[in-house]
Amino acid sequence: MNYIGSKFSLLDFLENTITDCIGKELNHLTFCDAFAGTGTVGSYFKNKTAKVIANDCEYYSFVLNQNLLNNNFDISELDELVSELNQLSEKKDKQQYKIYQHYALGSGSERQYFSDENAIKIDTIRTEIEDLRHEVGENKYFCLLAGLLESADKVANTASVYGAFLKKLKKSAEKPLILKLTEFSPNKNQNEVYHQDTNELIKKISGDILYLDPPYNHREYGANYHILNTIAYYDDFTPKGKTGLRQYNKSLWCKKNTAAMAFEDLIKNAEFKYIFLSYNNEGIISPEEIKNICQKYGKYDIFTKQYRRFKADNARNHKANQTVEYLHFIEKP
Repeated sequence: MNYIGSKFSLLDFLENTITDCIGKELNHLTFCDAFAGTGTVGSYFKNKTAKVIANDCEYYSFVLNQNLLNNNFDISELDELVSELNQLSEKKDKQQYKIYQHYALGSGSERQYFSDENAIKIDTIRTEIEDLRHEVGENKYFCLLAGLLESADKVANTASVYGAFLKKLKKSAEKPLILKLTEFSPNKNQNEVYHQDTNELIKKISGDILYLDPPYNHREYGANYHILNTIAYYDDFTPKGKTGLRQYNKSLWCKKNTAAMAFEDLIKNAEFKYIFLSYNNEGIISPEEIKNICQKYGKYDIFTKQYRRFKADNARNHKANQTVEYLHFIEKP
């Protein structure tokens, strides 16, 4: 996914910096990805550490991370079922189809997040996955659901995020949705995946390495990816406004007057020796403020890396195509 704040291009930088700071191999250590997003960082460290703990307050993230971290079966076991799901016929009564009803023009919603055909296919596959949950078991259920989330995202009629839809179908949105499963790397570690507020969860867990990649500006993930939550939950809700927003989590990390407080609260309560915070030069907490907070709780250092900034599909040239990633490090006593 083209995901806000994705660290895919920074994985080598993260691994090298973390290994250098700790001064030893990571394979006997517990790694916590506390703002897990699409699971890019946690899944990268899955086979490099003894255990990964992943958490995110968004349910679509919980689904994606369950698949990436806790699935260890041979994915080819689902080939026949995936083929059947891709060939399902739509139901005659589409009144219960939540994506078609709320996010496709043909229903009269006046929203065009998906073509009519793709919205109906998302609904058809999603309802069948739910019907199969008991039969296939939780691990395969989350594998199928994660695959649907990523497959739907590929044909969404948006500029990368779901804060708004495009007036006309773009080329990728005209393509028919094809369910494809997301590959995962099997291992036998007892990884843990949570769907909680990180500042609350931190009081209940412990480990060695805590990696923090929180929201760093006013963009709320619950608003920008609300349709992924709707596909994941597939619950009854009332969409609001022109964009059909559902009720979503509002983060303390997205507000100028509460972000620093949330950060210090998290650091103070963390029972982890090594803490790393990814935060770029456009964040609402200044580097100086982060440094002052970190130095209260242990030995502090900072590392930087330039990389390409996140851009929506239809974004025009920005005044800066590069941004600077700060990786703040605390070694607690």
